[in-house]
Amino acid sequence: MELDLVKIRDTNAFRCLECGKCTGVCPVSRYSKTFSPRLLLIKSTRNSHPDAFKGADLWSCLTCRQCDSICPSNIKYIELIQLIRNFVGVENMEGTCSHGGILDSILKIMTTPDLKQQRLDWLSKEYQTSNSSEYLYFMGCLPYYDVLFSEIGVQPLNIARSTIKIFNYLDIKPKLLENEKCCGHDFFWNGDMENFKKLAELNIAQIKESGVKYVVTACAECYRTLKLDYQQIFGTLPFEIFHITEFLAQRLEEKNIKLKSPAGKMTFHDPCRLGRHMGIYDPPRQSLSRLSGTELIEMPHNRKRATCCGVSAWMNCSQVSKQIQGQRLREGNLTGADTFITACPKCQIHFQCALQDAQLKEEVKFTIKDFTEVIAESLN
Repeated sequence: MELDLVKIRDTNAFRCLECGKCTGVCPVSRYSKTFSPRLLLIKSTRNSHPDAFKGADLWSCLTCRQCDSICPSNIKYIELIQLIRNFVGVENMEGTCSHGGILDSILKIMTTPDLKQQRLDWLSKEYQTSNSSEYLYFMGCLPYYDVLFSEIGVQPLNIARSTIKIFNYLDIKPKLLENEKCCGHDFFWNGDMENFKKLAELNIAQIKESGVKYVVTACAECYRTLKLDYQQIFGTLPFEIFHITEFLAQRLEEKNIKLKSPAGKMTFHDPCRLGRHMGIYDPPRQSLSRLSGTELIEMPHNRKRATCCGVSAWMNCSQVSKQIQGQRLREGNLTGADTFITACPKCQIHFQCALQDAQLKEEVKFTIKDFTEVIAESLN
């Protein structure tokens, strides 16, 4: 059995000039002696059989799209990586699942169609929701992340609370699904298409049944998965999908709303999925620019040049990941910012985890917050 050469051709892999720009810009290659996007591509085009894809390096790629953005031959490198991972299959996976594989296990449990969850137990009367709303807030795995990562000083459910607070400020009572599933992002990028499709089909069925017109998520990975991957595989969906940053920017512009904020300096980290994958750069900055008394200072690597948070799909979190995270946090620290803003729950978790290193924590002077938390704190 060999890789489908037609599918490889569709990624433009055969156009490779072997210039090495992909490896030169790759955040993993910067710290790993063995990982090279260029060499992995050459293996896939010149020696298409399973022995060419042994080892953990195949699972070390962050699929952050840095290589895609600089390639002079317009090679769709991350699509090639996903194609290879699908070919190798999860049964032959040689990467290491982070956190003992507990997150992978939770996602597999969620593929059970009639599974009853208690994912809304945190919801109090302070946060107004409605089962008849035309807006659905898709919160993804935040309830599970909250349980797993509170010990490192992260409370992912604060993102959900802040998002609903933003909705309510805009006179919207969003609908929430009691048995919403994980979007399946991690299965998609780890080559487990069988379980990805199970989660996707369950989510699509629930959202359609809810009758909503708009789906809004505060997770960059959920946004890409619902807006792009679901529709490429299952066809056009009967509802619109927004990330909270673009949804909010549009509403603030329409109503000409100014936001209050204590004086301070902020810097914004562009998540890979929101930025290079989906091209959402301006909306978060447009909203943050409405914070009175606040200065937004860009890091040298911003927008399409932003550095990844170091881990993808809870796979191969290593010393290389910590070096990538440390470099990004130090870059943020050099701006003199009081707040380092993320727009993806995993980015917040990974950066906060990196700060468990005593030396790095001593160096970094800012607080890490999600975009929704910053905005919600500014509302009257």
